[in-house]
Amino acid sequence: MSQSREQESAAGQAGTLNVVMAQIDFLVGDIPGNTRLVIESTRRAVQDHGADVVVFPELCLTGYPPEDLLLRPSLDLRLDEALETLLAADLPAAIVIGTPWREGGLLYNAALVIADGEVRGRYYKQCPPNYQVFDEKRYFAAGGEICLTAIKGIPVGVTVCEDVWRDGPVEDAAAAGAKLILNLNASPYDIDKQARRKALLERKARENQVSIVYVNLVGGQDELVFDGGSMVFDHSGEQAMEAPQFTEGLYPVTFLVEHHCQPLSQPALPEPSLEQNVYQALVLGVRDYVNKNGFKSVVLGLSGGIDSAVTLAVAVDALGPERVRAVMMPFRYTSSMSLEDAESQAQALNVHYDVFSIEPMYDSFMATLAAPFEGTSPDTTEENLQARLRGVLLMSLSNKFGALVLTTGNKSEMAVGYSTLYGDMAGGFDVLKDVPKTLVFRLARYRNTVSAVIPERVITRPPSAELAPDQKDEDSLPDYDVLDRILNLYVERDYSADAIVAAGFERADVERVARLVDINEYKRRQAPIGVRITERGFGKDRRYPITNKWKIGK
Repeated sequence: MSQSREQESAAGQAGTLNVVMAQIDFLVGDIPGNTRLVIESTRRAVQDHGADVVVFPELCLTGYPPEDLLLRPSLDLRLDEALETLLAADLPAAIVIGTPWREGGLLYNAALVIADGEVRGRYYKQCPPNYQVFDEKRYFAAGGEICLTAIKGIPVGVTVCEDVWRDGPVEDAAAAGAKLILNLNASPYDIDKQARRKALLERKARENQVSIVYVNLVGGQDELVFDGGSMVFDHSGEQAMEAPQFTEGLYPVTFLVEHHCQPLSQPALPEPSLEQNVYQALVLGVRDYVNKNGFKSVVLGLSGGIDSAVTLAVAVDALGPERVRAVMMPFRYTSSMSLEDAESQAQALNVHYDVFSIEPMYDSFMATLAAPFEGTSPDTTEENLQARLRGVLLMSLSNKFGALVLTTGNKSEMAVGYSTLYGDMAGGFDVLKDVPKTLVFRLARYRNTVSAVIPERVITRPPSAELAPDQKDEDSLPDYDVLDRILNLYVERDYSADAIVAAGFERADVERVARLVDINEYKRRQAPIGVRITERGFGKDRRYPITNKWKIGK
């Protein structure tokens, strides 16, 4: 809700505290650049919003996650130089920053409160997480004490990310007299994550009768996307404001300070659809991976199918059409419909578009292989050769023009190995790697509500790799609706095959899908990384041995 006249009147009578949430995209490893960003953001926050305190995300000086950069011998030297720069910057407001901090031979995930050129408070994260994509216990010791510091005379507690999800740190700070908790986060996106955060913060604020400022990192880092969505909840558990997801910015909130530290409410943001939310995550993930790694442009194979169509739309929305090249590489099995639809989409999105037939190369390869293949029948070998020739073409364009190859495989295909090593898997970044096929169709529909760039036939026609005459994906796979529900249970929720059958699926389908998932681990290990949007992506989340004899069933 908007600020009322009563609130405006109260603001003039009571003491106030202006907090600015610095929802910023930091670059992992760029400690000097991140330090400059903290200084510049603080000065803007004071100039534009009258900030008394500016709160930054977790580990903002190193970026998150720094992983084994934390083991580099020069880490402490670089952080010491950064801290000296911050203390000498004569910043016009207090700041709360996240940084590694070494004490007593141990490294901590720390938050520092800096004001008037001094470190006024120091907090060590008490609950370093070690699940899903997190492995902080590899690097950080756990802290054990609260940090209560006065900002404009107001007792403020500081916690870091996972600490708010566990019992103890928030409760202890509130019990010690904190009127406000500042929680620094690097919380990666997955579907429905923001709803879970809101439910948690509502409960923590209400139960502890303390307002909470939740500041989250924004930006893409390898397979992770940090979605921002920073929030403020008051001491009764009411949400007072929410920053937009996937958008950098300095977001202010004013607190009235009397018996409680009461935030002035701001208008609620519209609730995004799941499809809009996921699409924004994909766009941000692609943009940051390409830009932070210094690629000039991207190139992808545009087949006339749904996966490459959505990938192309995401790439253009992330980078602009001038940095995107689409290549149609037809063969004798490529339908005229595919040729027409690919060209139509390339024109609609105004990208550089090429058509290179792989027929001459295929014939040359088959002539060379005629002798060793003599007496054999055509099989998937010949199909895979088509995909590999396309991969060679794309990688050649990548080398020549400095363009990152975007692959177009979706999560359903990655799960069951419906892809070709060194063929359609050849590339540097897989936009749809964690997106199930059924969701790919929904994303296409969503994107066309923004502007109609994906031809309707691409969405409605039966999916096909077009590597053989009249081929359809569902000739060799269960219906995608069935497949994705089985995969959700087996991959993301760790159901056994027997438990999935008990949930109402055909045993033959379940055992076949489970077997395909298990035997294709070796392929996924060689696949490019891609944006993570679920709680269990193929990557850091799911670490299965390639060589094993685990039996499908119980």
